[in-house]
Amino acid sequence: AGRGRGRRLTEAGRTALPVGDGPVLVLAGGVGSAAARRTAAFVADALERARLTDGEAEAEAARLRALRAQISPHFVYNALTTIASFVRSDPARARDLLETFAEFIRHSLAARGDYVPLAGEFRSVEAYLTLARAVLGERLRVQVRVAPEVLPVPVPVLALQPLVENAVQHGVERSPDGGLVQVSGEAEGDVCVITVDDDGPGMSPEHARAVLAGTAEGAGLALVNVDRRLRAVYGPDHGLVIETAPGAGTRIVLRIPRFQPGVVI
Repeated sequence: AGRGRGRRLTEAGRTALPVGDGPVLVLAGGVGSAAARRTAAFVADALERARLTDGEAEAEAARLRALRAQISPHFVYNALTTIASFVRSDPARARDLLETFAEFIRHSLAARGDYVPLAGEFRSVEAYLTLARAVLGERLRVQVRVAPEVLPVPVPVLALQPLVENAVQHGVERSPDGGLVQVSGEAEGDVCVITVDDDGPGMSPEHARAVLAGTAEGAGLALVNVDRRLRAVYGPDHGLVIETAPGAGTRIVLRIPRFQPGVVI
């Protein structure tokens, strides 16, 4: 095999076909062998598809690394400071919060497979919200509801927690009196519907589109990465949907198949 693009070699009774940007594929069969040319084209196409699949897997891994790297240092600092404040006054609560913090970090940072049961994502969400309530106190109100039948559904790791963190940071923390975050998961036929609501200041539809495009100033890339990971796994119709308006709060909706080929734990 040699290298090159845009040329077919037929020396010494062989048919050669370039494969993408990679090596030239060489098959025996001669210049006039239609079967050799068809075989070469088939194999070249298969190798090109494999190359594209590898590229998509690398992109997915990069988006997951980015999500893990975007855990707010400000939140971590505040959570640890809050835990430290209870060490003497309420050691039992400090111990419970420290265990919760360890669970949150374990789920967010530990090396693991690409998918986890939705139950695992909800445990991470509950750990995050427990720590956030310890930091924000009565300013943060929480409601979490999940139907038992969707708990085993496999989902991409860190598909949910970044959305809840976004609701706390951009909804509750920006409201003088705090606010309410509601998280729910339920089945609609063969689809699992997950919603994250906050009653914060909301945003314009134009800004919401910019958030998902990754061009909104100061918005970060957590939602962008989750949206792109969902579309890569489930198809272009399964990205995030943001329902919002100025002064009307924000709802983020995920609709994912309960059963998806290749999505296993």
